[in-house]
Amino acid sequence: MTDRREFVQTLGAAAAAYLLHPRAPNPYSRAPSKIERVGLQLYTVRHEMEKDVEATIARVAASGYKEVEFAGYFKKTPAEIRAMLDRNGLTSPSAHISAGGADAWHEALDAAHVVGHQYVVVPWIPEEQRTGIDGYKKIAADFNQKAEQARAAGLQFAYHNHDFEFARVDGKLPYDVLLAEADPKLVQMEMDLYWITKGGQDPLTYFARWPGRFSMVHVKDSMGPPDNKMADVGAGTIDWKRIFAKQQQAGIKHFFVEHDQPADAFASIKASCDYLKRLEF
Repeated sequence: MTDRREFVQTLGAAAAAYLLHPRAPNPYSRAPSKIERVGLQLYTVRHEMEKDVEATIARVAASGYKEVEFAGYFKKTPAEIRAMLDRNGLTSPSAHISAGGADAWHEALDAAHVVGHQYVVVPWIPEEQRTGIDGYKKIAADFNQKAEQARAAGLQFAYHNHDFEFARVDGKLPYDVLLAEADPKLVQMEMDLYWITKGGQDPLTYFARWPGRFSMVHVKDSMGPPDNKMADVGAGTIDWKRIFAKQQQAGIKHFFVEHDQPADAFASIKASCDYLKRLEF
């Protein structure tokens, strides 16, 4: 009790000192946060990966990245990919994989263990499956089934959005339908912060409505309307501090830089990584 009483008295004195001397350090203030491990979605450097996988991975590591997310292994085996990551001090928490046939899906789950992925992400819904609200409900049901299989394999299933999920269908946003219909215990979301912004929605609204659901984000910038041209992170109009300040509410664990069409891929990923390493929120 004495220790507790002394602690409360000390805290009270500190608060009183701040009120009397507002320039003194605020005992209730939070130290700014930074991203400890900046990641890269390797789709950004896909053309370089087509030429030389290991040289590209080495250069990604040299640019300051600690994590990578795969979008294909470029004819390398999972064991070869894992060895390249190990040699370059990288980890790969996640991979984008096709939600196609059952055999391919289970092969992808097996490969994920070898490479070291924790998340398996479906990155796209084919247009022919987007058949109204009922179509999206069927997609969510399929996600639940695949997510059950992923969990049985010790992996976490997630879905990555574009902007079509934010075009209203029968008065509803497909993204809302997916979030409501997919089991939150099974299906996480990898929010692409460029595409949701282009779709006219605010990420913070979703973080507040679905806390803890967004374990990963794609970090790509936009020059804003009307063209919404993609930009290196920090060179566009998206307010990263505002978004990342809600990291804990959203549940974000991994931040993956992405740029679909960079003029110079290596220059782009270096500029984005440098910006995110400096960013405080």
